Amino acid sequence: MAGKLTVEYFVEPDAAALARRAAKEFVDAAAQSVAARGVTRIAVSGGQTPKAAFELLADRKEPFFAAMPWEKLQLYWVDERTVPPTDAESNYRMTREAMLDHVPLKAEQIHRIEGELEPEVAAARYESELRNSFRLEGAESPTFDLVALGMGGDGHTASLFPHTDAIHVMGKLVTANHVPQMNTWRVTLTWPVINHARSVFFLIEGTEKTARVKEVFTGPRNVETLPSQLIWPSSGILTLFLDKAAAALLPAPDAQGRGILEKTR
Repeated sequence: MAGKLTVEYFVEPDAAALARRAAKEFVDAAAQSVAARGVTRIAVSGGQTPKAAFELLADRKEPFFAAMPWEKLQLYWVDERTVPPTDAESNYRMTREAMLDHVPLKAEQIHRIEGELEPEVAAARYESELRNSFRLEGAESPTFDLVALGMGGDGHTASLFPHTDAIHVMGKLVTANHVPQMNTWRVTLTWPVINHARSVFFLIEGTEKTARVKEVFTGPRNVETLPSQLIWPSSGILTLFLDKAAAALLPAPDAQGRGILEKTR
């Protein structure tokens, strides 16, 4: 992977504006990849901020709905909790209620992680799904057009939690990860797969993330404690969409709300 990373960040005034910015990014990325390759493959995360963006995408009164090339979209998940798809904690359920129930996507366009299965089985089945749907051979890795990430207050992203085994997994596309601090299992894309995507962005909001954003993106490298630092796309570019609260300790952006950080390792 490249030794240099450009972190480009965009600061929005509030959560509503941040959701609109995220919805626009989904539409723009989809349009670009469809124009280039005839299909768009996007992996999404759970959480309240993406939920608001999904609701905007599904709202026929908003411009995003008509602009999204729904018939060309293949939708995947970055990670999932080990619960059934009907459970309130399910990332799939959140996405379904916010977006999938309201948009013209066929079942074969939706590639969910089967969180109701045993974690290792769910991980193996999702890896098989990736290999089949991307038509991978041998050690090939899938190339998502866009991976949308969040970040927890503990510095985790996807289901790569501090001091857990998944931080060290490089030979798989998907792994089951035991998270002792939460007394649970998760199923997650591995960080090399995320970094292989054409475009990767973080969507982060709220004062509870302010200090961690600064630590992750401007502090020393310590991936055991801050797994979000594993996200170092092979493109050499990482994008952050932040509200003012989350960005408060980063260098002030320009008049258009855009900032740049240059990282090396």
